[in-house]
Amino acid sequence: MSNLELGFWSFPILLVMVFLRAPIGLAMLLCGFGGWFMAMGGNPTPLLAKLKSETYTTFSSYSLTIIPLFLLMGQFATLSGMSQALFRAAESFLGHRRGGVAMAAVGACAGFGAICGSSLATAATMSKVALPELKRYGYSGGFSTATLAAGGTLGILIPPSVILVIYAILTEQNIAKLFLAAFIPGILAAIGYVLTISIYVRLHPDAAGTRPPVPMAERFAALSKTWPVIAIFFLVVGGIYLGWFTPTEAAAVGAAGTGLVALLSGSLGWDILKQSLIGTARTTAMIFFIVLGAGFYNGFLALSGVPQFMADWVVTQGLSPWLVLTIILVFYLIFGCLMDSLSMILLTVPIFFPVISAMDFGMSAEHVAIWFGILVLIVVEVGLITPPVGMNLFIINSMDKETPMTETYKTVMYFVGSDIVRVAILVIFPSITLFLLR
Repeated sequence: MSNLELGFWSFPILLVMVFLRAPIGLAMLLCGFGGWFMAMGGNPTPLLAKLKSETYTTFSSYSLTIIPLFLLMGQFATLSGMSQALFRAAESFLGHRRGGVAMAAVGACAGFGAICGSSLATAATMSKVALPELKRYGYSGGFSTATLAAGGTLGILIPPSVILVIYAILTEQNIAKLFLAAFIPGILAAIGYVLTISIYVRLHPDAAGTRPPVPMAERFAALSKTWPVIAIFFLVVGGIYLGWFTPTEAAAVGAAGTGLVALLSGSLGWDILKQSLIGTARTTAMIFFIVLGAGFYNGFLALSGVPQFMADWVVTQGLSPWLVLTIILVFYLIFGCLMDSLSMILLTVPIFFPVISAMDFGMSAEHVAIWFGILVLIVVEVGLITPPVGMNLFIINSMDKETPMTETYKTVMYFVGSDIVRVAILVIFPSITLFLLR
């Protein structure tokens, strides 16, 4: 069997292992091991040498340092109560409107995503704060859970984003430029969700109750309590773009700043600090193991020649670049319903990125790479709320066991529709994504 055939056969084997509930990192590691072993004719020496070199080069990468730092920043923000200040401020300004408490939850998710970088953490944290308020003011269970599940996806898109860092490392792109490019699509996502809520409550007026307006003085008092989140976001993101810090240094500043704010507010006791460090260590270990498995598997694919073969084959078919892009995005949308976002990025980007890079979209190679990365991130984000196995849906419903999952499924499709419209707009008008890079 040729190396190319080995590479193609590895895909169904990998998918079978994933569907049998093998951890994705272990599945990729075993496929990479097996592929390398067979490609080397059963000689274990090159495989053992690869094991040593791949492990060292992967975990000695300075770029990967940013991941545990942003995770620690998110842990401090999650456990120290910053989410409550964001929701109270948004609720004070929007809560009296029709569907306003749900809109406030989306706004708070967007703000929290700016210092968290994780969709699952954003969804879980904001649900603890917003779900009781939504129930208190008469919002239906399905509408409440669907809103929080969709709002949680903003954590993966609004910078800083751990997934964007992984994409940047895989494709050798500038992290700061990817963060900048994600900003407008992230704002559009939040606006799209607010419009979706506005439409839903008009179609289903019984799904949302009302609450009395808050005096203006109380609104500004609530807004003033969000200054730590605003300050940290502008320090981290603004520091990157103004050249004060590299992205890794900015992550360290953000983690230290978030921890300091939590300490000064009295939220960061010993127990919270211990939980933050342990949570960061666990998540980092999980991500790094997946990265190691992906490194072995993607190295085997490069040896087999599958990525280059696919790129050459697509180019020789004479297909429109826009058709190829659409097919890839549909693939992400389907498989995003079955796999987590990090696994999808690590598994597919080494295959699809060479294909997209070989296409002519009338833009520079760097702009194509950044634009494609944002599109992939958005479509993977949609998978987090797409039935039947959207991860955010399960997290939110685990916190509201009284609401049937079917009710959440029905309502969340309105938000999925909003996401698909947004993807279509960003595909048709790449300049929206690339506007801040000009």
